[in-house]
Amino acid sequence: MTRVEDTVQGVPDQFTDETDSARFRHLAHVPGVELYHAHISRYAFEPHTHEAFGIGAIELGAERFRYRGTQYVAPINSVITMNPDELHTGEAETAEGWRYRMVYLEPDLLEEVTGIRHWWFSDVMRIDPLRARQTGTLIYAMWHTDDPLAQKGLLLDLIDTFRPFAHHAPNRQESGHRFDRVRDYLHDNYMHAVTLDELAQVVSLSPYHFQRQFKVHFHVTPHQMLMAIRLWRAKNFLTHGMPAAEVAAATGLVDQSHLTRTFTRRYGITPVRYQKQVARR
Repeated sequence: MTRVEDTVQGVPDQFTDETDSARFRHLAHVPGVELYHAHISRYAFEPHTHEAFGIGAIELGAERFRYRGTQYVAPINSVITMNPDELHTGEAETAEGWRYRMVYLEPDLLEEVTGIRHWWFSDVMRIDPLRARQTGTLIYAMWHTDDPLAQKGLLLDLIDTFRPFAHHAPNRQESGHRFDRVRDYLHDNYMHAVTLDELAQVVSLSPYHFQRQFKVHFHVTPHQMLMAIRLWRAKNFLTHGMPAAEVAAATGLVDQSHLTRTFTRRYGITPVRYQKQVARR
């Protein structure tokens, strides 16, 4: 049975504006898929990442966001195509905010379904009314059916919708850059206290030069990337039913309060509410 939020209705209590809301859903029979629907007017998302391809459509208003060091404004009828592991922000560009639907697809799932490796999107947004409507409609349909066969058919239709935007080269431009080793180090050590000195040693730089060059390469600080990785891991642990206090310890955070504050700032929903919506039973 697909998990949907149980008792959460209307606006999550962590938002300060009554028009802000966010909901998640996982598909029990199609692992590697996360569905997301939100309407944000006042909330500003801090830098965060998804270890999955983020595909979606703006249905109302406009969003301002930073992605790969560049500021974008995505108006209504925009199609969003984000690559995994890319930090980004998000806030309303218009007074009415923006309403959008997203689906997050893990790379292994995308390869398994299509038989194609090395998916990559060079452009993060395009104004395309037809494909935006198709994308939003398909995500909506996946959300509102519990039939595994229907879900998988809708997933194939969705992939066909954004497939023309994708590249399949085995190496992207920055592939093999030495700072990728630092990102790998953070993924391997997110559960520990990590110092600037040890990160700098990974690429044999002084801490000062390391931090400056790291931000030039990734457009965020090492601490912002570490927190993004920790919170992505926290989502996985919460999905599998781990209690929030244990999630905090497992991801290197101080305590459950620290987890709640940082998780909410990045995803717009508390860890407990997220778990109610998506946890596997």
